[in-house]
Amino acid sequence: AFIDPDPDIVKATAEAGCRYVELHTGPYANATPETREAELDRLRSACELAHSLGLGVNAGHGLDLENVAPVARLPHIEELNIGFALVSEALTVGVDTAVRTMKAVISEASA
Repeated sequence: AFIDPDPDIVKATAEAGCRYVELHTGPYANATPETREAELDRLRSACELAHSLGLGVNAGHGLDLENVAPVARLPHIEELNIGFALVSEALTVGVDTAVRTMKAVISEASA
């Protein structure tokens, strides 16, 4: 289920029998510098809650090379879904380089 990182929604998703959630990272990706940390905290709390309820945790939407590292460091994230940023970057550097660069940023952040 693709959901907002809201505790009530996370709980309802678990109660509905879902096995995985994908947390919507759009508000984090579009946040101002003043609100970005609060959005990251919402994601962190949702990750912890989802994991405690037995849900697998994925995240995505609006992630790019500039903002993906903090999300990649969140606990319990199994997969990041990144599409538009890779396609956009691939137009200038090629698919291979775009994917390798994104993978390197994510691997370094989550290490």
